[in-house]
Amino acid sequence: MLNNLWGDMLRIMAGDVEAGTLLGVKATQGMWFAVAILMVIPIVMVFLSLTLNNPVNRWANIIVGIIFMGLNLGTLAGFPYWYKSVIIVGIGFNVLTVWYAWKWVP
Repeated sequence: MLNNLWGDMLRIMAGDVEAGTLLGVKATQGMWFAVAILMVIPIVMVFLSLTLNNPVNRWANIIVGIIFMGLNLGTLAGFPYWYKSVIIVGIGFNVLTVWYAWKWVP
């Protein structure tokens, strides 16, 4: 999440973002709501990692990690090379999350 926020801040400073748009499309309230949900999921996952029992925690991290990896891979095209590096770092952390969750012994 922090990696994505950093990348978005850089895109804003570079002038790559037009106010009120998401990926070049005029944003609706539903789109902003979806973005808000996506930004809250990593925060919720930190809390759940501390409170869920091991088997549930393990699968929650694997599933959410794969979903976020897919979202990151899906947004890789169409961005400048410097922003792609930010996305690739995010994918790396997604891979690490899934890998460590997979290796957990219940």
